[in-house]
Amino acid sequence: MFRGNFETSIDAKGRTSLPAKFREVLVDSFGDERFFMTNSNPVRLGDGGYSSGLVIYPYNEWLALEEKLKVGTGLGLSSAELASVKRRIVAPAVECVADKLGRILVPPHLRKSACLEREILFVGMLNKAEIWSQAEWEKVFRQDIENFPIDSPVLAELGL
Repeated sequence: MFRGNFETSIDAKGRTSLPAKFREVLVDSFGDERFFMTNSNPVRLGDGGYSSGLVIYPYNEWLALEEKLKVGTGLGLSSAELASVKRRIVAPAVECVADKLGRILVPPHLRKSACLEREILFVGMLNKAEIWSQAEWEKVFRQDIENFPIDSPVLAELGL
């Protein structure tokens, strides 16, 4: 599973390094070095705005997600909502693999949508990983504090 936060940088051409731990997880936990990169779900901020990063799905996790979205039934989404998800998440997705040195290329359309300019952060999210600009991550992390389910019986049950 993907765990931890890793600060790094991205250059003007969109090159960055996938953390070594994440490369290991792709192969050891998911059996494939390939992955898909796309926009993450937008996060609603307290000021009424939105923030978004990128998300990395292991290859087979992505294929399973595509199948669910292709069928579309039983997801609880209207046809307009499903179309929005497909346009926002599926359409910009790119298949990737890190080179021997662990470098990946983030395409311009994804860099732009996630506001990735220089300092970035890889965030482990168990079965997927996220990529955020440092500035956007700080906004989202502050919002997470607001959204955190304090005194939740579910969290207590989990031991959190």
